[in-house]
Amino acid sequence: MTTKDLNIRFDEAVAVAAEMTQASLPQDVQLRLYANYKQATFGTIQYQNNSGFDLRNAFKTNAWMQISHLTPDQAKENYIEIINAIVNQK
Repeated sequence: MTTKDLNIRFDEAVAVAAEMTQASLPQDVQLRLYANYKQATFGTIQYQNNSGFDLRNAFKTNAWMQISHLTPDQAKENYIEIINAIVNQK
């Protein structure tokens, strides 16, 4: 499979996810989608310690850090798999 095919499938999965509401997804799934999207589009997180504490952002940062070993292409595949699993459950 070529990178172009992967990018097309990823873009399609992102479009499907954009149609979903947050209320329709468990929070752990939201965090996995967020982390894989960030890893796929921005690469490995560059952690910066902030003096302010925001629990929501801490969970998001932690989720992203947990998959920072993945390549962007691996993260795209994970994202696509998660979206496909959600769609196939309906």
